[in-house]
Amino acid sequence: MASIQQLEDLTTQVRRDIIRMVHKVNSGHPGGSLGCAEFFVALYKDIMDRKEGFEMDGINEDLFFLSNGHISPVYYSVLARSGYFPVEELNTFRLINSRLQGHPTTHEDLPGVRIASGSLGQGLSVALGAAQAKKLNGDNHLVYSLHGDGEMQEGQNWEAIMYASGKKVDNIIATIDLNGQQIDGSTDTVLPMGSFKAKFEAFGWTVVEIEDGNNIEAILKGMAEAKSLTGKGKPVCVLLKTIMGNGIDFMMHTHAWHGKAPNDEQLAIGLEQNPETLGDY
Repeated sequence: MASIQQLEDLTTQVRRDIIRMVHKVNSGHPGGSLGCAEFFVALYKDIMDRKEGFEMDGINEDLFFLSNGHISPVYYSVLARSGYFPVEELNTFRLINSRLQGHPTTHEDLPGVRIASGSLGQGLSVALGAAQAKKLNGDNHLVYSLHGDGEMQEGQNWEAIMYASGKKVDNIIATIDLNGQQIDGSTDTVLPMGSFKAKFEAFGWTVVEIEDGNNIEAILKGMAEAKSLTGKGKPVCVLLKTIMGNGIDFMMHTHAWHGKAPNDEQLAIGLEQNPETLGDY
């Protein structure tokens, strides 16, 4: 288990990885990736019970499914810095014939990736299938998933949410990244979703709220609470309130950086605000 300082240092390095990857190919999604950096670091370095190496079946270990696959830069960075593949491979992000495509895919045989994602709204359905498989196999480990708040406008999510409670799938923790932004503007402008807490509770889920989703200690505390609520006959939802573009001042609190790469000057500013901690790739 890493210390808080170690987790924070890794988060800073992950932010550097994100903006360097996206800048190099002038393509990618830095905003949501930066907003979820603390969550991914906490998940892979502390929260999940993971095995060394990678096996697709994931037996006797916790599993994670990324639904909003466009935030692949943070996913790839944390996977690499958790030992799934060489950190130097981050240099190949979005290049032809790279395993690190803009949206994670399984046919690239990239360790750590169990589903192709990016066609929004499908991740929870897959995560529920994995959670039920664990129950059938007598495997007491948990399944974690991550979803964007804008992504929750997709109808398939709500079928899955209804199914999860109806079938008492209580070994899953689905986290919703509440940054209030999506590609065309704020979520309230594009399509207001109302209270996620009220909606999930109405669908029979237990809800945990993490008010500061960019604070490592708050994430660890909130996810520990969520874990303690599994196994009680209800699926668990975590509402993670984050800031899009967190850690780079000119990218924060706006949808403008949902899918735009920084130029040379902007990259330099972002790197200055996030000093190298663990070594650039």
